[in-house]
Amino acid sequence: MISKATLGRLPIYLKYLRSVNGSVTEISATTLSRGLNLGEVQVRKDLAAVCGSGRPKIGYKTKELIQSIENILSEKEPKEAVIIGAGKLGMALLDYTGFSEYGLRVIKAFDIDPTKCNEDVLPMNELHSYCLMHQIELGILAVKPESAQEAVNEMVKSGIRAIWSFSSQTPEVPQGVIVQYENLALSLAHLHNRMKNEAI
Repeated sequence: MISKATLGRLPIYLKYLRSVNGSVTEISATTLSRGLNLGEVQVRKDLAAVCGSGRPKIGYKTKELIQSIENILSEKEPKEAVIIGAGKLGMALLDYTGFSEYGLRVIKAFDIDPTKCNEDVLPMNELHSYCLMHQIELGILAVKPESAQEAVNEMVKSGIRAIWSFSSQTPEVPQGVIVQYENLALSLAHLHNRMKNEAI
């Protein structure tokens, strides 16, 4: 399994490799680290996780390394995720364009409030059919705490197997469903704590 930190650096590697592809047929971790101003040991570990060990004193074939990173980032076959909850947070996530760097598309949200529905926000009762039609397995939970369990139940019924939750409520999920929780308040508190410590 590739670490979150390594995954975060892959789009940077990919952009650089594409810029030199054609002029450089083989590239080493040393060359890549210098080109990106990153630590060589870190780059070497990242590339080993992505493509295995490079050849001694030569490194990696540029095209093969690009293909390996593209496969991990699902660039050729982007995975679609849906948002449950079209409030301020849900709509902000729907408008965010950075998901594409990691081979993800988020183009639809679902909500129980019919006044919020439009071309991009569909009624909650269409979630099941949409997920089946588009083979959706990823979902983003952005609803109020009191609605979290009911929303998760509908997501699971619709075939969603991985949930990125922004809810302060911890819903129950069946075995085989992965939930990753994001606590925005905790992240801000952590940043505030770092600021205080670095000011000392």
